[in-house]
Amino acid sequence: MKKRLIILGAGESGVGAAILGQKEGYSVFVSDFGKIKDKYKTVLSEYSIEFEEENHNEEIILHADLVVKSPGIPEKAPIVKKLKERDIRVVSEIEFACKYNSAKTICITGSNGKTTTTLLTYHILKNAGLNVGLAGNVGKSFARQVAEDNFSVYVIELSSFQLDGMYDFKADVAILMNITPDHLDRYDYSMQNYIDSKFRIIQNQIKSDYFVYCTDDKVIQSELAKRKIKACTFPFTLGNQSDNGAGIIENQMIIKINKKQFSMSILDLSLHGKQNIYNSMAAGITSMIFNIRNEQLRESLSNFVGVEHRLEHFLKVHGIEFINDSKATNVNSTWYALESINKPIVWIAGGIDKGNDYSMLFELVKEKVKAIICLGKDNSKLHIAFSDKIKNMIDVSSMEEAVKAAYYLARNDDVVLLSPACASFDLFENYEDRGAQFKREVRNL
Repeated sequence: MKKRLIILGAGESGVGAAILGQKEGYSVFVSDFGKIKDKYKTVLSEYSIEFEEENHNEEIILHADLVVKSPGIPEKAPIVKKLKERDIRVVSEIEFACKYNSAKTICITGSNGKTTTTLLTYHILKNAGLNVGLAGNVGKSFARQVAEDNFSVYVIELSSFQLDGMYDFKADVAILMNITPDHLDRYDYSMQNYIDSKFRIIQNQIKSDYFVYCTDDKVIQSELAKRKIKACTFPFTLGNQSDNGAGIIENQMIIKINKKQFSMSILDLSLHGKQNIYNSMAAGITSMIFNIRNEQLRESLSNFVGVEHRLEHFLKVHGIEFINDSKATNVNSTWYALESINKPIVWIAGGIDKGNDYSMLFELVKEKVKAIICLGKDNSKLHIAFSDKIKNMIDVSSMEEAVKAAYYLARNDDVVLLSPACASFDLFENYEDRGAQFKREVRNL
């Protein structure tokens, strides 16, 4: 008799897991408590996979042999609690797919910079001619690619929510960019719970694997002192890194991997700002692990086009530059955005607060920001944090109002920065929708 595989959530990861499950001989049922997008319904129908929407049929779900859960469904969801009470195994799509994957995996996590690092690493490897797939939080479903493609290596962006559902999985190369407070509402407001989630990136690694991490991050430093790392370690820093890893000496980024060395001026990198130097170092170390030649690495680091909605220099209107940083959904991301700009800033901020502590922004805001446009249903925390530091604080309830207000307040050679430091779900579908609306309204000026 076929084993029963239940998929909770019919988005990219869920549909991919359903396709792989069917290929591997499971009896598959997909259940989504919300509405399923038409494009995914079409795929499920094409594969003759049974599904339901706007419902969780417990009679079917609670008789599963294995459940693959969308990372967006919290552990505290009633259906997940009932599954755990019955000791039914609940895993993430990545965990499920890794059982059937024979390709090498480069897995990237962190509170900030992981998407850029993932896409940059993929860009370098692909340009060098490797047979490489892109998966996780970006690209196509990992499970679907394992089912239908034949890549030799995958570059996978992993959120803490995905890592939480991973147990036997092992990364051949694990990259940890940084750990700053984020999503604490999903971790009982415990920073240690969130840290432990991020460190799952190195679980099951052995001495032939690689761990690439930011040694400037104090949280990572203190955690490493508590943990025994089995993999080969390659730290990166904005200071001098004398051993294996990456560092900066007199504006030169220098990467050392055993007896190999690569150097490049940080002024020649396509991405600027401190966070992007970290991103470039992590991608560079990984590329050298995969024996990418220096000339190819230098070319890819200098011609990479940045990620949409992440410090995206979008348009200039009457001498005012508009920067779309909608992907900045936490305070640390916004810190890097403010730090990278050396002109007066009109800052558009706000959304759903995830337990934010804005204190790390105070000095930068006093130094660089001339006005704050508060875009959210509840802007009280922004006002409490910044009203004694900024005279101009304006509340708006739509992106159209936000862009018009910012344009009115900005002057020639100023920057209007959308970098919300908050989640987007109060007024927008997601951060992409928020960024797209920002760009549309800027075009309409």
